[in-house]
Amino acid sequence: MLPSLWVAKTGLSAQDMNLTTISNNLANVSTTGFKRDRAEFEDLLYQIRRQPGGQSSQDSELPSGLQLGTGVRIAGTQKIFTEGSLQTTEQPLDMAINGRGFFQILLPDGNIAYTRDGSFQLNSDGQVVNSQGFPLEPAIVLPPEVRTFTVGEDGTVSVTVAGTPQPQILGNIQTTDFTNYAGLEAIGNNLFLETASSGAPQVGTPGLNGLGSVLQNTLENSNVSVVEELVNMITTQRAYEMNSKVISTADQMLSFITQKL
Repeated sequence: MLPSLWVAKTGLSAQDMNLTTISNNLANVSTTGFKRDRAEFEDLLYQIRRQPGGQSSQDSELPSGLQLGTGVRIAGTQKIFTEGSLQTTEQPLDMAINGRGFFQILLPDGNIAYTRDGSFQLNSDGQVVNSQGFPLEPAIVLPPEVRTFTVGEDGTVSVTVAGTPQPQILGNIQTTDFTNYAGLEAIGNNLFLETASSGAPQVGTPGLNGLGSVLQNTLENSNVSVVEELVNMITTQRAYEMNSKVISTADQMLSFITQKL
């Protein structure tokens, strides 16, 4: 069989996976705090028919060799953690991080997850939770009859209650930074987990030591650019078509051999 058939087959598989990545980005164009993915390609093993630099005679060497590639594959997908645009809302529990950092979320199994999605709500106990009902860490619990809820840029949470004009400090929201954001494991629901590649979490006060400040009544939009993704989709489609054309051409060559010889 012609090797070009199998090379083109790897190209079709890689472009199909690339299109899956693009479609996931477009599907999450309105997801709060979403970070787009980028597919990364690498070529496969080479068949070395003539070694570059090999001796062509006693006193001369080959300036170039004969190396036949065997195709392509997707080596991985990388999360692009550029900051999305900030949108002002009228909800006091909506928060965004202006700069580096993640909110901490306590999972039911006791582990800590990390998110850029600051669309928080209250549960029946008055505790601040995310859309899945998982509490913010450190825990923030509002007392009954809260009149105002204020979050400072440094994460300080204060409230006023009925009958008490003076604000009451409930606690401080802490954010977390990582050495390598791309090493975080995405688990869905806008949550990430620490991995060996991301490095250990560095917990701190918002606005200090390189961490971004917390903005109340604000949400971070997805960083997906629709125009960029559409351009990537067009180039992926054309690459898929060209690999399909290679398979069609190889089929015609094999058909010629079987019919004429």
